[in-house]
Amino acid sequence: MDWNAILNTIVNACISIAWRLIAALLILIVGRIIIKFILKKLKNGKKCKDLDPTVQTFLFNFIKFALWAVLAVCIVGTLGVEMASIIALIASAGAAVALAVKGAFSNMVGGIMLLVFKPISVGELVEVGGKLGTVQEVGIFYTVLNTGDNLTVSVPNAIMTDSVVVNYSRKDIRRLDLALDVAYGTDIEKAKAVISKTIGEQSMALSDPAPFVRMTAMKDSSIEITVRVWCDKANFGALKSDLLEALDKAFAAENIEVPFPQLDVHTK
Repeated sequence: MDWNAILNTIVNACISIAWRLIAALLILIVGRIIIKFILKKLKNGKKCKDLDPTVQTFLFNFIKFALWAVLAVCIVGTLGVEMASIIALIASAGAAVALAVKGAFSNMVGGIMLLVFKPISVGELVEVGGKLGTVQEVGIFYTVLNTGDNLTVSVPNAIMTDSVVVNYSRKDIRRLDLALDVAYGTDIEKAKAVISKTIGEQSMALSDPAPFVRMTAMKDSSIEITVRVWCDKANFGALKSDLLEALDKAFAAENIEVPFPQLDVHTK
């Protein structure tokens, strides 16, 4: 047995592997620099800045993912792994991979649908799946919301496209609906006049469309008066609070009773 030949073979193999590892490391370092340079140019480019923020974020993340995938393929090829073998391995494991990434693929398709149909945009206030928040980012797989109590909520894009999404930012004005109860025996016309006057005193309430004040139900213990007032979308929460406080004071001043639930029992 020629030990010198075996030793030379081992040394040559180690040298070859070392050079491949060094080359792969260099490709990784240079590739990272190139990817950062390309992404920076894209982010600061005039054409990119002119895009809708939602489209901009999605394309940026997609291009970043694609560039890293190309770099990974280059590194694997440099290490001496046959690309044909890789393709064959991926093909043979296709079913398992498809099952494993089914959720991720659905989210990616959902992201593309959000990008194309634009039911939401960055900066809009939306509600989905019981979560209310401002859209911070529409990514490849997740949409990020920032809630009113400063929590970050990541919603899978598949859920965004399969659920009912309420967008509170698309329209300039919103309607505030209130159901007010007054006691039986109350002068309804007087109550309506007091409510209408109180609405007119609210600077945030719009006169066009005109407010709606009507009796709408006779309930067990009270008469229901429905109030509908329009306002700018930014004033919705403030108007609701101010109007309820003003109505409480006006009812007290005019002796309009707001009844508690009650049950009358008659015995013989």
